[in-house]
Amino acid sequence: MTCKLLIGTALALLAAASPSRGAFTIAQVHAYPYSAELIAAAKADRIAWVRTLRGVRNIWVADGPGFVPRAVTQYTQDDGQELTSLAFSPDGRTLMFVRGGDHDANWPAKGGLDPDPGSSPVEAKATIFAADLTGAKPPVKIGEGDAPALSATGQLAYVKAHAVWTAGLDGTKPHRMFFDRGQDGALAWSPDGTRLAFVSNREDHSFIGVYAFQTAPLLWLAPSTGFDADAVWSPDGTRIAFTRRPGDGGPPEPLLVNIPHPWSIWTADAATGTARRAWASPHTLHGSYPETAGGANLHWAGGDRLTFTADLDNWPHLYAVAATGGEPRLLTPGNFMVEHVAPTRDGEAILYSANTGTLPGDDDRRHIFRVSATGGASIALTGNPTTNWSPVPLAQGAAFVGAAVFRPPLVEIVGEDGKGGRTLAGQDSPADFPGKQFIAPRPVTFRSEDGFTIHAQLFATPGGAARKPALIFVHGGPPRQMLLGWHYMDYYSHAYAMNQYLAAHGYVVLAVNYRLGVGYGHDFHHPDNWGPTGAAEYKDVLAAARFLQAQSNVDPARLGIWGGSYGGYLTALALARNSDIFKAGVDLHGVHDWSRSLAEEVPSMANRFEQGDRAKLNETAFASSPVADIARWTSPVLFIHGDDDRNVRFNQTIDLARRLDAKGVPYEELVMPDEIHGFLREADWLKADRAMVDFLSRKLGGAND
Repeated sequence: MTCKLLIGTALALLAAASPSRGAFTIAQVHAYPYSAELIAAAKADRIAWVRTLRGVRNIWVADGPGFVPRAVTQYTQDDGQELTSLAFSPDGRTLMFVRGGDHDANWPAKGGLDPDPGSSPVEAKATIFAADLTGAKPPVKIGEGDAPALSATGQLAYVKAHAVWTAGLDGTKPHRMFFDRGQDGALAWSPDGTRLAFVSNREDHSFIGVYAFQTAPLLWLAPSTGFDADAVWSPDGTRIAFTRRPGDGGPPEPLLVNIPHPWSIWTADAATGTARRAWASPHTLHGSYPETAGGANLHWAGGDRLTFTADLDNWPHLYAVAATGGEPRLLTPGNFMVEHVAPTRDGEAILYSANTGTLPGDDDRRHIFRVSATGGASIALTGNPTTNWSPVPLAQGAAFVGAAVFRPPLVEIVGEDGKGGRTLAGQDSPADFPGKQFIAPRPVTFRSEDGFTIHAQLFATPGGAARKPALIFVHGGPPRQMLLGWHYMDYYSHAYAMNQYLAAHGYVVLAVNYRLGVGYGHDFHHPDNWGPTGAAEYKDVLAAARFLQAQSNVDPARLGIWGGSYGGYLTALALARNSDIFKAGVDLHGVHDWSRSLAEEVPSMANRFEQGDRAKLNETAFASSPVADIARWTSPVLFIHGDDDRNVRFNQTIDLARRLDAKGVPYEELVMPDEIHGFLREADWLKADRAMVDFLSRKLGGAND
């Protein structure tokens, strides 16, 4: 009898912990294809993008009107070498791309080394290639460099060691195009291909320069004490529009409070460099330079108008202003965020993605719209139940990346009236990808203790144990937003896939969009007392914990937390401040001591008489860090970090590990030699996720592969 009871109890516990029937493995959920870097040729119906599957990256191309995809590269290895910076010639006959590098880094590695996550004995270098558009031949190596730009005449310009270089399209005769003592980038060819505009960064200011093939000295556009950027040519090539922000100087700005960061738009004569101001932002917090996707998104539209994005009414919206100056016209009114922006070929309209629609929860999705540059109602080109982003113009309509809850991000096309939408053929997922077993996350909201409305997505599979272990997922950034489905950043599509896995294996998962994130207006994006100035966003994490604990299917005693980067910081902060609530955590490359980060990343003021509020910030930054509450930390944690991280220094994890050693707090660590912040190799993501799932299974009682 006793034996039968024990066996029965063991079977019951096993059933409660085991995944639901048909649950999938980590390797299977990782097998999603991911499409990114979508571009279109300016004067040909041709698009290109990067497709990644199981860590293998390749470039695909499709031509109108049929748009049948074909691979034009044939890479076969999960080697961690990015494919980025795709650039067509205007006629679409030439396609350049960059292989290698880290295009999401906060700073370069010492010595200018490029990432080598596979620990190859041969040094990896960011290199420009020309693709064979038939796919029959291997790409042609142009040489080391980045940011290729092709002119209407077929001239290649690119950046190497902060200087502008050129080479033949067969890789011959690479040489520096011109000398400039600044750090050059942001290359923009004139429409006729005879001149090249660029940004010359001079550390505390920057200029827009124009190079005209050694026929004249470099032309500087209305040089000032400001930071000039975002250069865009007028359609006729006679003028250049650009943005201007104040240069570094003046008394120290306060660091503990939000202050306005005004900006303006200028137009310059491309022959003389003389310029006039077309528009200036108000000197208010909402008038600050926008910090959402694409920044100002400055474009020259039809009717001699300039279109741009700004947060003037608390939301990132599209505006239009006459190039000669005047009051801007709001093109996209409403309580939503405009994000990915692209003008149509004739410049008469703007394509954009926005988190608005007709169904509840659309503020946690993206849809594609089209609006005239002269104003009027926007036309929805896509809608529910999909999420869509990154529109690019076609001769008729647009291409974009789209996804559904169950279907990973793929390239689609749609007509300019929103009709005729379809997913391009030949982009199928592997047969063992378990997307059909995914659950639709549910949008939920709750209130933080100081009154913020917090949005989140709840992942919960029906059935299983009456009360399940639960997890909070906290995104990084922090200017990010988790969506009700796949994400336009692969890092967060990976998180979405893993949250689906965790839900299928017995956890209730809540992905929380805490303050500081995008999607809910400027004020939510720029709150007071954030991060090193007070960690106010942690109140939202605590509110998420209370929300989960109140769910009837959650065991409050088995609540954990996981996240990466800024999410790693909030994971560590939760364990340090509330080990009574959070019983375990997985911290991927998180910040643990803000004061150390400030000392390493914010310029020292030791040589200035005026110190501003730097001393108070240091004190507040330390108090806002996990290391400040180490005395209260008792819960176990798993650290995962690559030691070539260029966004959060590896010393942040070393420092916290030594402090936990001294206190005797249990921790485990998975260190990835030579990996960067967003792991470049699928093999390393698999290793990290398997370690996470195993750790959580042991600490919270959830299931494992």
